[in-house]
This record gives sequence, structure tokens and C-alpha cells, in this order.
Amino acid sequence: MKTFKITHPDENIREALINKINNLTKPKGSLGTLEELALQIGLIQQSLSPTLEHPQNIIFAADHGIVEEGVSLSPKEITWQQISNFLHGGAGINFLCRQHSFTLKIVDAGVDYDLPYEKGIINMKVRKGTRNYLHEAAMTNEELELCIERGAEIVRQCYNEGTNIISFGEMGIGNTSSSSVWGSYFTGIPLEQCVGAGSGLDSAGICHKYNILKQAMDNYKGDGSPLDIIRYFGGLEMVMAIGAMLQAAELKMIILVDGFIMTSCMLAASKLYPEIMAYAIFGHCGDEAGHKLLLNAIGANPLLHLKLRLGEGTGAVCAYPIIQSAVKMINEMDTFVHAAITKYF
Repeated sequence: MKTFKITHPDENIREALINKINNLTKPKGSLGTLEELALQIGLIQQSLSPTLEHPQNIIFAADHGIVEEGVSLSPKEITWQQISNFLHGGAGINFLCRQHSFTLKIVDAGVDYDLPYEKGIINMKVRKGTRNYLHEAAMTNEELELCIERGAEIVRQCYNEGTNIISFGEMGIGNTSSSSVWGSYFTGIPLEQCVGAGSGLDSAGICHKYNILKQAMDNYKGDGSPLDIIRYFGGLEMVMAIGAMLQAAELKMIILVDGFIMTSCMLAASKLYPEIMAYAIFGHCGDEAGHKLLLNAIGANPLLHLKLRLGEGTGAVCAYPIIQSAVKMINEMDTFVHAAITKYF
């Protein structure tokens, strides 16, 4: 499988960054999370004057074989129908990308439909949906490797276009099921606590979803390694997102993490390359049952709590202005010395 060279940001610049932040015209620590973000971004970019360049949101789309077991309220065809909505600019992520000047890319990782690529969809299809992991692995090793490489390829394209901050979204009916299984395996949180309503299941539907996923986990006979769990229970769009995240970290880009599904992808990626967490900023804590539990398990502090559970990258893009504020703070606030103000802390 493709390997990545992901290193923790060099700490030698930390003291200089802290000194610059502490000597801005404010009480020490008074801008709270903005100061923490400025420090993190400065470390990522190894700069006392970090920048945000050409933000992009990449949506990876694919279908899931486990949907055959009735684990989602929404039918499978919603995946390709919503992609059409993205193309026409009518989805939630569209207005947020317009509002915050993000370029939106839509990637077919494995949609079970013949999509109109001539309309701007990027064709990275590995197969038409995963297999049903109640009975067999969702994908082969070769398919997993293709997903990792193709996700990385998309990020390299963005990097070559001048992007240094990137967010990822997903479209795939059934992907909260894969996220729940990954979350349980990788954190030890009981599966029952990780399983939620998805696109709107009632209590009976959630119970059925849990029973199916529990049976699938009981049926699993793999080696238990993170990579095998990713392969067996993953979605094509989710594994492609992992490859994208790993490539972004190797290129020292800022990674904005969206909701439950993308948090589970970042969690999975961190099991392969723990250093990736230094490049991640978590946009929000969503309303899906397991999201807060996953965030707590990995020690993440999300920027927003808006009860979002749409996916698509909406929570990540929605949080972008806070990141902008952090960068503007470190670049545009005056210092005590230059402004001839006595330090008052």
C-alpha cells in the first residue's frame, strides 16, 4: 500500500509563536481558542505569519452494500440524486462554499450509478458500491489501495492549485453504519453508544441498525489490524477520504474535519499515522449519537456546536471564519511595544 511521510511539525518555532501571540495588545490568553488555533497553524506552516490560501472542500461519494439490510431510512438512490443537487448548487454545502469562498470538488469514489462526468464530477470510481459486510468484506485489499491512492491524488491536485487548507465531506447512504463500527473498534466505545439515527431512523430503526452491525462485527474473522478493519467495514468514499487526509498531512496542509463520518475517518487515519492529528482542526460537534464520544476519545476540541448532522463538509466549512479570525489575529493585531502600550497582565 502507498506509504506517507507524515512528521510532527518542528517544535523549534513554538516559543517564538507563543511570544508573538502573548505580546499582542490583549491580556495573555484572552482570545482563547483563537490563540490556540494561531499557534497550531503557525506550527503547521512553520511561520510567524501564517496564511490561508485557496480553501477547497472535497466531497467523496459512494454507495454501501450494508444498505441492503435496512440500516438507513434513506434509499440508496439518494446518493446519486444528491450529487445532482451539488452540481446544480442547491445543497447545504453549496451555499456555505459560496459564502466562504471555497472551491467545491465532487469525487465519485464508488457510486452505484453512471454519473455525468462531463458536468464536472471527478471520476475516481473503484467499483459500484461496497459489498455487504454483514456477509463478506466491503472491499478487497486492491480496492482499498486504489481508494487510498486516488484520495491522495485529489489532494495533490489541490495542493498544486495553491491550496494550503482543505476540508472533506462525504455523500453515501449507509456511511454512519461504517463510522459506528470503526468508532467502536478504534476507541473501545460500546457499539450501542456509537449507533445513531443517521438520516432519521426512529428508535425501532436504530435498534435494527444496531443488531445488524453487531451481527456483522460478530461475523468478522479478520486479523483485527486497523487496516483490515478499515477494509472490511469501510466505505469507498471513507477510505478515499483517509488517503486524502494522509496526503494533506504529508504536504503540511491544514485539515478541517467535518462531522461524525469524517471524524471516524480521521480516527482511522490516526491509527495508521498518529502524527496526522497535529494537522487536524475539528470544525464542529454534530448531532449524531456517536460523534461527541469519538471527539472525546481522541481529545479533540470542536469549534462549533450547532446540532449539525448533514455531512458534506458543512460543519468544517461553517467553522472556517473562526480559523480566519485566528490568522488575522496573529497577523494584524499590534504589539505592546509598537503601539507603546504598557503590558497589562
